Formats: sequence, C-alpha cells, structure tokens
Amino acid sequence: MSAPEWNRSRASWWGVGLALGLALAYIVYSFIGTFVFGVFIYYATRPIYRRIRKRVRPPSLAAAVALFVLALPALGLIGYTGAVAVSEVLRLTNEGIFDLSRYPITEGQLTRLTDIESLLQFDPATLSVGQIEQLVSSLGSAGNVLAFVGVGLVHLFAMIAFAFYLLRDDKQLTKWVRRKVGDDRGVLEAFIRGVDRDFTSIFFGNILNAVLTGTIGVVSYSVLNVVAPAGVAIPAAALLGLLAGVASLIPIVGMKLVYVPVTLYLGAVSYLADPSTLWFTAVFVAVSFVVVDTIPDLVLRPFVSGRTLHVGAVMIAYTLGPLLFGWYGIFLGPIILVLLANFSRHVLSILIDREPLVPYAVDPGVATGQETGRSPPGGPAVAADGASQEGAGEQSTPLGGDGSEGDPSAGRNASASPVTDRDDDATRAGGFEFGGQVADRE
Repeated sequence: MSAPEWNRSRASWWGVGLALGLALAYIVYSFIGTFVFGVFIYYATRPIYRRIRKRVRPPSLAAAVALFVLALPALGLIGYTGAVAVSEVLRLTNEGIFDLSRYPITEGQLTRLTDIESLLQFDPATLSVGQIEQLVSSLGSAGNVLAFVGVGLVHLFAMIAFAFYLLRDDKQLTKWVRRKVGDDRGVLEAFIRGVDRDFTSIFFGNILNAVLTGTIGVVSYSVLNVVAPAGVAIPAAALLGLLAGVASLIPIVGMKLVYVPVTLYLGAVSYLADPSTLWFTAVFVAVSFVVVDTIPDLVLRPFVSGRTLHVGAVMIAYTLGPLLFGWYGIFLGPIILVLLANFSRHVLSILIDREPLVPYAVDPGVATGQETGRSPPGGPAVAADGASQEGAGEQSTPLGGDGSEGDPSAGRNASASPVTDRDDDATRAGGFEFGGQVADRE
C-alpha cells in the first residue's frame, strides 16, 4: 500500500472515530444528569459492594444486593411515612377537623363513580360542550402527569443500571484504560487514583451530610413540638427529620419535598382549629429553611465533602453548580472541581515542562529498532493506537533520569526497553500484549 493510500485510509478511520465520538458526547450531554447521579450511586454503594462481594457470588448478584441494601432504609422510611400519613388522615377525619360532608359531593355521586354498570349505561350525548372541554383538559393533565412519572422512572432505571455495571465491571474498565492510555511515568495512574480518592470523599460526604441533616432535623422538630400549641403539632417529628436527611440527597428540591407539604398541613390544621396558632406554622417554616435546609447544605456539606480539597472551593462548587447546570449541578459542580484539581496537580506541570510521556500501547521494539538503525518489522503499522515514528523515538530516551527518578513505572519501562526481538503476533498487536502485562502487574 502506498503512503497516500495509507494516509487516506487512516484519515477515513479518524473521521469514523470522530463521528462516533460526537454521537457519544451528544448522548452523554442529553442525559448528563442521569450519568452524574449514576456515578454518585456507584460511589455511595461501592464500600457496601466490596464487603458483600467477599461473601456473595457472582459479582452481578453482589452488586444487586449492594444496591438494594443502599435503598432499603429509604424504602423503609417511605413505607412508614405512608402508614403515618394514612393514620393522620383517619384521625383528623374522626375528630371532625376534616368533614367530607362540607364539600360539594354527595354519597350518591361517589356510588355512581364506583359502579361499573352505571358507567357503562352512561349516555355521552348528555354532556355539554363545556363539560367535554373540561373532561379533555382533565385527561390531558392526567396524561402529562403519567408521562412525567414514566420519564422519571426511566431515568431512575438508567441511573441504577449505570451504577450496577460500574460496580460489576469497574476493574475491567480501569484495566482497559491503563492499557490504552497508560504511560511510562505513571501520570495516568496518579491522575486516576487522585480522582478516585476525591470522588470517594465528595460522594461519601453527601451520605455523611444526609446523616447529619437527619440528626439535625430530628432534634429541631422534636424541640419545636415541645412548644407547639395544643392540637397543632408536627406529626411524627422524628420520622420527619429522618426523611429530611434522606431527601437531602435529592439536589435543590430535596428537603422542600418534605417540609413544604408539612407546612401546608400545619397551616390547614391551624386555620381550621384556631387561626391564632398560625405563628407556629411560620416558626416551622423558618426553622426548616434555615436550620435544617440551608445551614447543612452550605456549611456542613462542603466541610464533610472537601477533606482532600479546599473547603472554600468545594463550597463554591456546591453553590454555583446547581445555579449553572440545574438540579444535577450539585454533583456535576464538584465533579468538575475534582477533575480540574487533579489535572493541575498531576498533569499540568509535566505538560508545561514538555517532559516525554511514552504510552504503554507503543511496542518498545519500535523504539529499539530506531535506536539501532534497524527498521522494525511491519513498518509504521507496528506503532498501534496512532503512535508515530516520532513518538516511538521518544521512547528510546533513557528513563529514570531527571524527569522520572524514583518513578516505579519508569523503571519498569526502562527495564523493558532493551528488548529487541518479539514474536510476530506481539508485533502485529502493536504492543497490546506489553500494555496488558504492565496493567496486570499493577
């Protein structure tokens, strides 16, 4: 194959790769919130998974059990909350505070709505134009609600599936990245370890913040119940505080999903029982917003999450992330901060100093052949993964000198560089076997 034809073929494949990369980037961009929340679930579940994996086989079952164990407390709280809500409605109805007879609906109307035979005998011709328009509007609203719930369930399934496969196959993914992108100086290794350490701190900090928020909520609501007026009290104060902690894992609107309905409930009870007790509802709103919601989110969360990062930077990331990106910004903001911090810590100085980085995917036999003046077998095709002859020549630079002194990865690559004869299969593989061996040893 002539050089122009070879370059044309190479350019065509680069075009295909660019198109695939753009398609993948578009998919990730369209569902960035789902992927970000899936990463959070992965890091929140990984400590549980690693303990369960020692006793449960295969890994797929261990990952499923770990995800269920993580969700079990939240499911238990939601179930108990439903039971408490039903009991409260029954109590208020029995006490006469909520009297259904006050509302413009009769027992006969309820009977007709639940009687299938009467519904089948209904004549649509008796409906007026206004009633038909109202019916269509109601059906449209119900359809929108069902569509919203359905889309939410699809996103939830995608988050759980993404976290599940990360739990099960994270080692294989890490090994593949090391083989393809790993270098002789261990820069990628240091970057991955730094990012993983900071992600663990950030996302475990969210779990710890939920525990602390739940504790603050339990104490705050229990104290409020001590000074509550007669007949107007926070229902199940301890349970409400725990729910606030669990809801803090939901960005932006999390705890508001808990205390806003309770605020409406307390306001309705106060208005119907004794309007002079509405002050307690106002105090509940103030305590919920300031003590239970704002202070843990702006003070505790950055402090417990930024143990390996600057607390101020973490606070800014948590504050600006939701404002810039939306609901998932509370996770995406810190993720960008972690990537930026580790890039500047492990990569930027090497790029500025123009220190050579030799990828493991380059066969060291290429560099040896150039160093001795012999052409390596197979010509340019030996340097797989797009490695050029210039990149191969950089690999012939002795390692372990000024730029790589004391680096164990550099020592391994230097010891491997004198190898001159490799079998044809390894040569045609473009050094993949060599990269695999290094990654496996690590």
